[in-house]
Amino acid sequence: MKLNHLLSLVCLALGLSAHAADTKDLRIGTDATYEPFEYKAPDGKLVGFEIDLGHAICAEMKRRCVFVESPWDALVPSLQARKFEMIMSGMTVTDDRRKTVAFSDKITDIPYRVIIKHGSGLDGSPAALKGKKVGVLKGSTEADYAEKYYAKAGATVQRYESTQDSYLDIASGRLDAIIGNLVEMKMGFLAKPEGKPFEFATYELKDPAVLGYGTGVAMRKKDTQLKADFNAALKTVHANGTYKKIADKYFDFDVYGK
Repeated sequence: MKLNHLLSLVCLALGLSAHAADTKDLRIGTDATYEPFEYKAPDGKLVGFEIDLGHAICAEMKRRCVFVESPWDALVPSLQARKFEMIMSGMTVTDDRRKTVAFSDKITDIPYRVIIKHGSGLDGSPAALKGKKVGVLKGSTEADYAEKYYAKAGATVQRYESTQDSYLDIASGRLDAIIGNLVEMKMGFLAKPEGKPFEFATYELKDPAVLGYGTGVAMRKKDTQLKADFNAALKTVHANGTYKKIADKYFDFDVYGK
C-alpha cells in the first residue's frame, strides 16, 4: 500500500508538472503606443489587434500570454536580455533585423505612407521635403528609410520615442511630415479630431531592402522550438477563422496581404 501510495503521489506530481509546463506564462514584449495594433484603453488595459491575436495564439499553444510593456527601441535589447520570450509589436521583418533575431511567419503586410497637412503643396517625396522636418518613430523601419532617402535629400529627420509624440508635434506645427505605418497613422491620428487638417501624401515609399517583408513576431535565434510552436498555432488560427475574426474587429480591409 505504501509503495502504491508513493507511486500515486509521483504520478500526481508528474501530472501537475506537465500541466504547469503546458500553461507556463509566455512573456511577450510590446510597445503599447501603436493603435490599433497594441495600445491602452481608458482603463489602462492593453488592447489591440496583436494583443487579441497573441492571446488566441497562446491559447492554441496552451500557454498564457503576459504582455510586458517596453519602449520601442528597447524591445530587441530586452528580448536578448531575456526579459521576455518574444516581441509582438508591429515589427517589420527586414534583412538587417534578421541578423539579430529570428522571425515568425508573417503577421501583417501593410504599406508605409507620409502624412502632410492639407494644402501644404507637398507630395511627400524626399525632394519635396528638402529643408523640412520629418518625424519618425525612433528605431523603426521608417526611421531607417527616412535616413536613407529624406536626410540625404536635405530634410531634418526627428526621431520620437512614441508615435503619439510625433502626432503632437505635427499638430502644433513643429513637423512638416510624418512617415509611418498606413493603418496606425490612419486610425491613430487621421481618424481623430486633431488629425482632420492632415492627409496622406501621394508619394509611395518603395524599397523592400529597407521597408521589409511585412511584420512578424521576433524571438531569440536559438529558440527554434518556440518558433515552430508559434508558427503552428498561427497556422491554426488562420485555418479556423480566428485570425480573420480578430482582424475584422479592427480593420475594414485585408491586413494580411498575399
